[in-house]
Order: sequence, then structure tokens, then C-alpha cells
Amino acid sequence: MENADAGLIKRGEYLARAGDCVACHTVPGGKPMAGGLPLPTPIGDIISTNITPSKTHGIGNYTLEQFTNAVRKGIGPDGRHFYPAMPYTAYAIVTDEDAQALYAYFMQGVTPVDAAPARKTELPFPFNIRQSMAMWNLLFLDSKPFLADPGKSEEWNRGAYLARGLAHCGTCHTPRNMFMAEDLSRELGGGDIGPWHAPNITADVNSGIGGWSEQELMDYMRLGRIAGKGQASGPMAEAIDHSLQHLTLEDLRAMAVYLKGVPALRDPGDTRPAHAWGAAADDLNSIRGTAWPKDPNRLTGAQLYDAHCATCHQARGQGSFDGGLPPLFHNTALGRSNSNNLVMVMLEGIQRHGASTEILMPGFKNTLSDQQIATLASYLTQRYGNPKAQVSAEQVKNLRGGGAPSHLLLLARVGIAVGVVMLIGLFAMLVRRRKR
Repeated sequence: MENADAGLIKRGEYLARAGDCVACHTVPGGKPMAGGLPLPTPIGDIISTNITPSKTHGIGNYTLEQFTNAVRKGIGPDGRHFYPAMPYTAYAIVTDEDAQALYAYFMQGVTPVDAAPARKTELPFPFNIRQSMAMWNLLFLDSKPFLADPGKSEEWNRGAYLARGLAHCGTCHTPRNMFMAEDLSRELGGGDIGPWHAPNITADVNSGIGGWSEQELMDYMRLGRIAGKGQASGPMAEAIDHSLQHLTLEDLRAMAVYLKGVPALRDPGDTRPAHAWGAAADDLNSIRGTAWPKDPNRLTGAQLYDAHCATCHQARGQGSFDGGLPPLFHNTALGRSNSNNLVMVMLEGIQRHGASTEILMPGFKNTLSDQQIATLASYLTQRYGNPKAQVSAEQVKNLRGGGAPSHLLLLARVGIAVGVVMLIGLFAMLVRRRKR
């Protein structure tokens, strides 16, 4: 493309931030947008591609039309279909003007990297047949552009455009059906991303964010923590660090306005908001002078808390006075009935390096066994969080290994086998009729 206006490139950079492109297309410590990051899915790792303007291994030869087709339809210049790990199903609503700005940025604002990712995506049969995505798109890709709702405010429509589109909130927060498409009947009702759980962010007071103010939602998207409610970790922390914290306050407010208006979805088991559980409590005196068992897996939750948690989160779970080390009660990490995120934080820890803050929590995956993590996590939910949230050693083992195994591959192969048998049977019937 010809040299674009500097303002157009700058706008495209902002939009790329909103789309969080760098998070998936950059290996930690690697060159921006050069690809190579494995994206775990139930059917295997999908390796992100080089989206720098390199003419040898990137997108430097893309025309505007080809770029737009890739972003909004998931189709490359050679006609190959992308896997929906690239959220083109959300980017489909991006306007022509924003697509042009993104194109200007990627072609003239990103440094080209003339190297291909070290690995290629190699999924098992039948998912290695990319043309099968054409049928998937027919079933699940809504390619209609964004249409403003005349009955809503300009601010709400801007928030809807961002949340449904570039920010692709539904990609994580909407559950998937058996074909790995978003179940729009439960839009933003909570979904799983590998071992992590993206919670319900509809307007329900108990299961969702109905008890959050617009300002709290803005601050959470900007800072990643709200006193008395929770803090971001895992993929959400990455989304904040790479994307959301860089958006304007006006856009964050628009997204908050939109999210507060999402129709409420409630899990009947949620009897109070996740941040409303728990209170300060101290069990440490009960274990003073008590000998530890010879088998580390028989340590009690209070003993494990004393050894690994109390130094930072304090004896009563109250955290530090400045909130830098959060309290464990009134904390969504311990208040949800789905305890996967609690386990993952204990395994992986939190490492966030913001412009003015640094948040570091050590992970215990190399220190504590599955049983110890389960014992400690169950103690934490019983003492400081939702007592219904139980944690088992088997659950910890699955999450440590990347999540519970998926039956999608088996279902696909069985489906193909059944289809082949039906076709053979139909062919045999036709042959018999002709002979008669």
C-alpha cells in the first residue's frame, strides 16, 4: 500500500491493541507479531503465525482486500481457512474504516520479521483438513457487519462494537458447543480456556457482574484489581496488560456500559455474588506445637497455609494494609463454585509488570503435590470463600496437565466413521436395486 497517513497508522495501532493481537502472535521474549506461540485447544496446539509485514514469512504481500478477508472471514490469500482460535468470528463486525486502519498499521507500523515460526500447526485427522472449516463457517460464522441499535445510546453502541468485536470478550467468556462454536444462547455466561475458567460476565448479580459498578468495571479493565472483589490472573491478566489498559477511558466506560446491560444469566447454585463470601479467620494457633506428619500429603490445610501463604496474606487472610497483597475473603478467586482459577493461580502464580506496579505471587507447581494443592485449596474455600467449591487431587492433576481431556477428537472420528458406513450402506442398496 502507498504511504499511509500517520494518523491512520496510529489509529490502527490503537485498534490492534484493542484486538490484543500481540498476545497470541508473540512468543514471550520474542519479536512482536512474529508468531510461533502455541495456543492450546481441545484438539491440540494451534501455532500462531507471523503477522509482521515480512514479504517472505509474514503478511507483507497481502492486499487490503486479502487482509480484510483474513481478519473478518478467516480466509488467507491462498484460500486456506484459519482455525477459529484466531477470533475472526468476532472481528467479522469490524468496519471497513477500522480494517483499513489496521492494515495501515500492520504494513507500515510493525517491524518486519523475515523468519517463519519454528513450528507449524499439525492437528490430528480430521481437523488437519482445513477445508472442513468452510462448512464450520457456514454453520457458525455470522459475517454481518456491526449495526448500531437505534434504541440504545451512542456510548452503549460503541461498547457493544468493542466488546463483541475487537476485544472479543465472548471468545473466552461464552461457553462452547460440541463443535467448538460459541453457544450464543448463553452469551458471556462463562467458558473455559484450557485449564482456566472465564467467568460469567452478564448482568446477573450473583453469577455475573451485576454487583459491580461501571467505575469498578473500568478500573478492573485498566488495573486488573478491585479491592473487596478480586484481581486478574491467567488469560484475563494478559488481556489487561496487553490490551485493555491501553484503551481510552471513554472506550472503557463504553464497554462497561454495554456489559452492565448484557441479559442476566444465573447458575441456580450461586446464592450470593462471588465477592461476597468469607471473612477474616485465624486457625494458626490450633496448629502451634503440633508435630507435622511424616507423609507431606497428610498435612492439614491450616499447616499448609501457615507454611506457604500466611507470610503474604497474613494470619487472618486479610492481606497487606495497602491492598497490594489481597485479602482472601471477599475475593472472587475463592468465591466461585468453579475452583479452576484458584488451583491455576496456586500452580502458576501471578507475574504482572505494569507501568507503575509489579504483582508477583509465586507458583507452587514445583513445590506442592496434587494432594497438597487440593488440601490447601479446599481449606481456603472453606475458611475464606465459597464452602461449596471443593477441590480434588484428580482435578489438580488434570489442570496441571493442561485441563481435562476432550472427547471432541473421538466424537469427530466416530462421526466420520458412521457417515462412511451410511454411505457404504446406501451404495450397497442402490447396487442391489439395479441388479433387481
